[in-house]
Amino acid sequence: MVVPSLKRHGFPAIPDTTWADIGGLEVAKKGLRDCILKPIKRPEYSSRFGLRQNSGVLLWGPPGCGKTLLAKAVANEAGINLLTVNGPELLSMYQGESERAVREVFARAASVAPCVIFFDEFDSLCPRRSKTGSESGSKSTIVNMLLTEMDGFMARPGIYLIAATNLPSILDPAVLRPGRFDTKVYVGLPNAEGRVSVLKATTKVRKWLTLKIG
Repeated sequence: MVVPSLKRHGFPAIPDTTWADIGGLEVAKKGLRDCILKPIKRPEYSSRFGLRQNSGVLLWGPPGCGKTLLAKAVANEAGINLLTVNGPELLSMYQGESERAVREVFARAASVAPCVIFFDEFDSLCPRRSKTGSESGSKSTIVNMLLTEMDGFMARPGIYLIAATNLPSILDPAVLRPGRFDTKVYVGLPNAEGRVSVLKATTKVRKWLTLKIG
């Protein structure tokens, strides 16, 4: 059975976005290559250096700078499925539905492994919980469910987690503990050189015409 809130996300598939489609962001690309591509293409690399193969990657920075494109490109380069989940769309007014949707995300990814799960707007799912416990019970339950599933996926071969947020400061600290998101990559506004790379990447398939006047 497919949870209704998940139908909008479609089914996992290998994206057609490549590194060549992304201008700049070389540091971010390297972080994703080291954390996801190397364990997939060179498993002996992780074993030799004692690295966790399934630790998550947190992409953070201002909106519109390429976090979603990076997730698509790394899955394309790895040749594995990508399951994209928009955080707010998992939230439901009905008791237990949000938790069930979270479980379904990880179950679906496991069924099509190897797979990258990409949570966009991750902060909507796991905001910082109040020390006094005054936050709504449903929000706390969703955070707990995410933590349980994240810890469980570490033991599942072939499942990789990428999350994106514009506001890392509002994430619950438990989400950022070692072993969950060991790699944090800033995706910011491009500098002058990066802007040129972005322009080249976005115009590479267009044919420019030179008009003669007179």
